[in-house]
Amino acid sequence: MKKCTMLMVIVLVFSLLFSGCTADTTGTTEGSQVNKINISYVKLPLNIPSIIEKNQKLFEEEFSKDGIEVAFPEITQGSKMTEALAAGSLDFCNALGGTSAILAAANGVDLKVIGIYSRAPKAFTIMVKDPSITAIEDLKGKKIAGPKGTILHQLLLAALEESNLSVSDLEFINMGIPEGISAMMSENVDAALVAGPAVPQALENNAHIIVTGEGLLDATIVIAVRGDFLKDHPDLVERYMKVHQKSLEFMRNNPEETRSVAAEETGISEDEVEIMQEWYDFNPEITDNDIKELEKTQDFLKNNDMLSETIDINTIIRDMSL
Repeated sequence: MKKCTMLMVIVLVFSLLFSGCTADTTGTTEGSQVNKINISYVKLPLNIPSIIEKNQKLFEEEFSKDGIEVAFPEITQGSKMTEALAAGSLDFCNALGGTSAILAAANGVDLKVIGIYSRAPKAFTIMVKDPSITAIEDLKGKKIAGPKGTILHQLLLAALEESNLSVSDLEFINMGIPEGISAMMSENVDAALVAGPAVPQALENNAHIIVTGEGLLDATIVIAVRGDFLKDHPDLVERYMKVHQKSLEFMRNNPEETRSVAAEETGISEDEVEIMQEWYDFNPEITDNDIKELEKTQDFLKNNDMLSETIDINTIIRDMSL
């Protein structure tokens, strides 16, 4: 009788232990802890993967099976994106400038770069209206407008350095792209830093390009995630990148529909979309050259007093694209 009672107690104890383990495992699966995923949506200058992902509801299709809602806050400024990331109101930065990622990480924001969104050196330009200006050397002593602390600003400094000039050899005016183009067309400045769809539009208005990023920088845009989100939900991050790959496959397999959707979303003509799409490399794999480009970007920020403390770029890299 005693042996039978003892056996029943042992069986009961093991049953409770195993049932407890099972409850903990199923009740704390990584997917079940997340009710909503917030992904930044930036459609310009020509972020076709994001446009396709949203238009085709690829993220909703992937995560709805787990009851996870997906939201796409339109945050177009890199600094605002990283602020939202730090506050926990944004989980993924889909298309974040390398400059913004480095500045945020160096200032303590816990983010990880999980893939490259795009490289588009030809999409970043220095443009002029005056036909007599044909090279960067012709800007000596002249006025140029553009957004400070951006890839375009980095392009200007790289172009000046290659021509043995410095920013002190001209007057640089901090100005947004639309405002810079307007100032150039009205001849209030001699040149403007121009990117994306504004480039063909300016060309149509008789401006011309004197420099692109080709050979100077890759204009690296990254995909970033909150560090704690990656730590707690690596499976969701992997699935996120698989969805991103699906958007690239859609672009390859449906070129005409892709152009049509991108044109409708951005207000750019399909012909312009076709031209501009050739400027972009959307391969998400992080290469050694990408890391070197990010290191060059950090040097640019440091040398121009926009960054006091540098970081080891490799510490923020977590390539989830493979």
